[in-house]
Amino acid sequence: MARYTGPKHKLARREGINILGKTSQSLERRINVLPGAMPGKRPRKTSEYGLQLREKQKLKRIYGLLEKQFKGYVELAQSKKTNTEEALVGLLESRLDNIVYRLGFAKSRNHARQLVSHRHVLVDGKKNNIPSYIVGVGQEITLTKQMLEEVHVKEQLEMEESPLLPFVSRSKGIGKYLSMPDMNDVGNPIDYQLVVEFYSR
Repeated sequence: MARYTGPKHKLARREGINILGKTSQSLERRINVLPGAMPGKRPRKTSEYGLQLREKQKLKRIYGLLEKQFKGYVELAQSKKTNTEEALVGLLESRLDNIVYRLGFAKSRNHARQLVSHRHVLVDGKKNNIPSYIVGVGQEITLTKQMLEEVHVKEQLEMEESPLLPFVSRSKGIGKYLSMPDMNDVGNPIDYQLVVEFYSR
């Protein structure tokens, strides 16, 4: 399974947003300073293509996808009869690793992907180790009994500072995908229209 394994703080600084899925004091201090940027140097004016590219890179990196896989999601969204931007959000948010993260079983999408890959995640009671599996509305997601007893997971589930988003619910260690989310539910700081335009050139 191909994935980016380099320094994620550097990616976050390049995009100017926190793509880590967790708070980081060191990142918050430097989030608006580009890697290698010279103090006081005036930034170049960004072209239309550059704006589209940056939005595409932000969204791709938020979900931890490589270019070929992300492009496949965009093309699939474009083939649907619904709004392309909403369809893209639905596809990205329906990934199993993302649902595990949204349910609060993991502290980040990378952590969620690791739980899935190591066969610690159950979908409707059956183990599933495919991070890109598209979860259907109404399906139940939980972790293996052994993993639910793991210290870090128990701490994560007991945290109350991050309420669940409206399209998922969780009770007694069992999560459920309630409905397809829209852009307002997700709240990513992304201009999805620019992302779609990038692949429509």
